[in-house]
Amino acid sequence: MTSALKTDRYELTMLDAALQSGKAEKQVVFEVFSRSLPAGRRFGVFAGVGRLIEEIKNFSFTSEQLRFLESEKIVSKQALNWLAEYSFTGEIEGFHEGEIYFGNSPVLTVSGSFAECVVLETLVLSVLNYDSAVASAAARMRIAAGDRKLIEMGSRRANEDAAVAAARASYIAGFDATSNLQAQLSYGIPTLGTSGHAFTLLFDSERDAFEAQLQAMGEKTTFLVDTFDVEKAVSAAVEITAGKLGNVRIDSGDLAETTQRVRRQLDQLGARDAKITVTNDLDEDAIAALAAYPVDSYGVGTSLVTGSGAPTAGFVFKLVSKNDDGNWVDVSKQSSGKTNLPGRKVATRVLENEVAAVDLISRPEENAQGRLLQIRYINDGSILDAPSLEKARERFTLSLSELPSSAKRLSDGEPALSVTTS
Repeated sequence: MTSALKTDRYELTMLDAALQSGKAEKQVVFEVFSRSLPAGRRFGVFAGVGRLIEEIKNFSFTSEQLRFLESEKIVSKQALNWLAEYSFTGEIEGFHEGEIYFGNSPVLTVSGSFAECVVLETLVLSVLNYDSAVASAAARMRIAAGDRKLIEMGSRRANEDAAVAAARASYIAGFDATSNLQAQLSYGIPTLGTSGHAFTLLFDSERDAFEAQLQAMGEKTTFLVDTFDVEKAVSAAVEITAGKLGNVRIDSGDLAETTQRVRRQLDQLGARDAKITVTNDLDEDAIAALAAYPVDSYGVGTSLVTGSGAPTAGFVFKLVSKNDDGNWVDVSKQSSGKTNLPGRKVATRVLENEVAAVDLISRPEENAQGRLLQIRYINDGSILDAPSLEKARERFTLSLSELPSSAKRLSDGEPALSVTTS
């Protein structure tokens, strides 16, 4: 399904004016970057480019969409004819999906004619800003959770499309599973989930509900034990499974105190192998606060899908170079507080003793030292690399492992690496 009209009107009016002025086919370079990380964050995680490549491949204008643009007099007939034949024929390169990034890093470079690039601006920013915000939040939660399991459960706290995108982005940054079935169908992400409070309330007693759940799902199911009385619920779950229950979930109350109490009860009743999952509006700080308590997995919803206080990565899409009569001219806006570095750039990460020390931003021809952070995704309109989810997860793990230990502190602080321009 095309996403061509999931865009801002001014993209198409700029296109129209450029066509009428004869500037539409001028060759240009746009860069995507954030001027800084969200306040207090030590790093960001670049995510969404895998989704974006697919969106660009399918980016075209249907006859219905063109009739709408014509009837609303949004663009001229010249622009309508141009849009009817649109397909991206330029080049896109960018950071590996899952790579750690910092302020002013050129995470994506889009080059081609002004017309074919500018109409992609809103799409590019919509995808990358949201996915990277979620992945960055997920990374902090992964750090807080250590080796314990993390489950994305935010579908009911985001719109239906964002819910799937959030599941994908969080999986890149180390989550183990999602509750969203479309995410499993679309991307192969493992799903988990058994029952909620409504199921328990459907029955005359908690025990009846558990027996029905056991019959349908088997003894390794997860029993939600906080609908009425936690102690009685745990006893019933252990008894009907003969001590072989797989998991219990706690969704309310003082999680630290309750998990200790439930763990003792499970062990005393002989269910030593039973695991404990906690939910209830968790974020990275709440997860970290439970590190010393007997928790085996965390289910995270609202905080994750809203970026845990930073709902956008703050990426912008700026023209940095244009070709005038065969000569490339570097350009940048000079607005107060919103300047940017002109010209096409590449980013490399310099490691010292296998630990990242600095990111270098340089001209492509300067052969800067370090690990090159960008790859080519699209060349002459043809997809060269469509990053897989597993490769993105591997890239995140590698990139995070290279950072200095200070990067893994959850407290507010300065970015873990400085970004230096040559």
